Amino acid sequence: MRRNVIETVLGGVVLVVAGFFLVFAYTSADLRKVDGYEVTARFGSISGLQSGADVRISGVKVGTVTSLTLDPKSYQAVVHLSIAPDVKLPKDTAAVVASESLLGGKFMALEPGGDPDMIAPGGRIEYTQSTPGLEQLLGQVIFSLQSNAKGGDKAETGKDAPPKM
Repeated sequence: MRRNVIETVLGGVVLVVAGFFLVFAYTSADLRKVDGYEVTARFGSISGLQSGADVRISGVKVGTVTSLTLDPKSYQAVVHLSIAPDVKLPKDTAAVVASESLLGGKFMALEPGGDPDMIAPGGRIEYTQSTPGLEQLLGQVIFSLQSNAKGGDKAETGKDAPPKM
């Protein structure tokens, strides 16, 4: 009987500690959705970007990706962003799909320009850039290494190089 009481109390302590951990994780993770004005951006590719991803300027969260759609005419990906109301974006702002890390997810990075006119709510970010995937980058590196190996010294100087000893 005494053993059951100790196990029950210990189980309750574990549940309380787990509850404190969940509250701490939720408050420190900054999982809030940013309610603000909406802007859109069009991309050729947004692979890896998901609805709910962060929108950041200089690494600071200023918004949220609210939805991703496909334009049926141009077949471009349309990204809908919710930007904090206190952040005003110049018209020449650029949007880039960026990686958090080599294995991490994607987020939307905004790079504000210097235009004195601001993007109105419901407006569009005109300058966009998709980041190439890891497979594409590795393919380019391998291709450039192969082309350098085939070209040898002739490609560098334009003449026959002296034989190596």
